[in-house]
Amino acid sequence: MPKVLLIEDHDETAQQIAAELAGRGYEVDRAATGIEGLDKARAGGSDVMIVDRLLPGIDGLTIIEVARQEQVRTPVLVLSALGAVDDRIRGLRAGGDDYLTKPFAILELIARIEALLRRPGESRDTVLRVGPLEVDLLERTAARGGRPLDLLPREFRLLEYMMRRVDQLLTRAMLFEEVWNYKFVPQSNLVDVHMGRLRRKVDPAGQPPMILNIRGEGFMLRAPS
Repeated sequence: MPKVLLIEDHDETAQQIAAELAGRGYEVDRAATGIEGLDKARAGGSDVMIVDRLLPGIDGLTIIEVARQEQVRTPVLVLSALGAVDDRIRGLRAGGDDYLTKPFAILELIARIEALLRRPGESRDTVLRVGPLEVDLLERTAARGGRPLDLLPREFRLLEYMMRRVDQLLTRAMLFEEVWNYKFVPQSNLVDVHMGRLRRKVDPAGQPPMILNIRGEGFMLRAPS
């Protein structure tokens, strides 16, 4: 039974989330304040955390930052009414693994929790694998099903970033920030151009696609079913 630490001060929201998760077989432990949430996050024992950004006592991003500093690697879904690009980036840079803006559909929250639980922990290995896709970080090589992929440096960085976040929706803003190190989101199709080139190399004709274009949202890497 997966264990979820829910750090949410709004009773109605917390009850709705907890009821839906419990009905799907999750064990939910709720904290209603930032201080209580930080204590429970530090204690560990959860498989995933849902953290509201605006909390009494200690805000959600501080909880995540402190937890990460203390080597707590539990995946975190950040909830927030702040939905601007800068706010989402701030939540992810604090150590959040995904960001969901309020109000949200409860089924989307469930889907994101399931995706976080499917993801491997942050890998310290030198070889990353997702299905038939393999990246060697030391040799700087990539292959799909044993077939070498001739990647440019930016394409390699992009693929590495996606492989560390398999099954996670990656927005263009996230990619600009993390792969290109831009502190703003330019009016440019730069991401789409590089992603198009990478997809042609990773997903040749006749092979199940692994890089998915989520229309109007961003991109996702997923192992073939």
